[in-house]
Amino acid sequence: MKGVVDRFSEEFVETRRKALDKFLKRVADHPVLSFNEHFNAFLSAKDLNKKQGLALLSKMGESVKYVTGGYKLRSRPMEFAAMGDYLDMFTQKLGTIDRIAQRIIKEQSEYQVELRVYGPVYTTWALSEAELQEPLEGVASCVASCSNALDELTQDMSEDFLPVLREYVLYIDSMKIVLKKRDNIQAEYESKLEAAAFRKEERASATQVPTDVEKCHDRVECCNADLKSDWDRWQNNKRQDFRQLLTGMADHNIQYYEKCLAAWESVIPLLRDKQPQETETDED
Repeated sequence: MKGVVDRFSEEFVETRRKALDKFLKRVADHPVLSFNEHFNAFLSAKDLNKKQGLALLSKMGESVKYVTGGYKLRSRPMEFAAMGDYLDMFTQKLGTIDRIAQRIIKEQSEYQVELRVYGPVYTTWALSEAELQEPLEGVASCVASCSNALDELTQDMSEDFLPVLREYVLYIDSMKIVLKKRDNIQAEYESKLEAAAFRKEERASATQVPTDVEKCHDRVECCNADLKSDWDRWQNNKRQDFRQLLTGMADHNIQYYEKCLAAWESVIPLLRDKQPQETETDED
């Protein structure tokens, strides 16, 4: 975001604060990550200078790194392959929505600029039209109200809607990293299993599976179980978040159109009030 937004502005800081608060709550709710020593150190630290903060982030990063060898995984199990396909599809959908939403925000901002110029025209017109002064000023006020309502709608979309989309793009990246880590563990297991089978052929008397292969197999099973659990938790959170997000978007749009409708309806009596007077004048 550097160079695109003012990262010290109140709006950006507040958006960032909300996202970080949600992230911390997700980590705190996680049955495993909530007990991570670096996470607890972060929560309990009274103050962190920049150097200490970078060191802590480095430690947290190292706690999730996994280095794999040159062995290539034969094939990802079907259920985990389906997870990868879903993440690719979900990323594409979110990217498309994000791009269109940004275009909508841009068009709304441009429309709002026009409204700010459009309304005062009726105000200046009213100064030279005594008989139409009240309805013209009413139209100017109406346009101003619509402009303010549009500003609120655009702000809600920028501060509430888009950040959630981008947050989930980051979550998807994290899930892909976890899938890759699982693949690395499986690759390590397959590599060790092949090596053990090769040694078994050389020594026909060997019948027992080596301990390191068994331990690696246990790691694969544990990783699979953890990933499935995290996947279910992530899907549940996603459903709740997007229901809330879409409900909020619907509410904001309804409020916008209701405000615009109320503004224009307030102008109609001002226009109708002139009609009886004009009729009476014609009759006289």
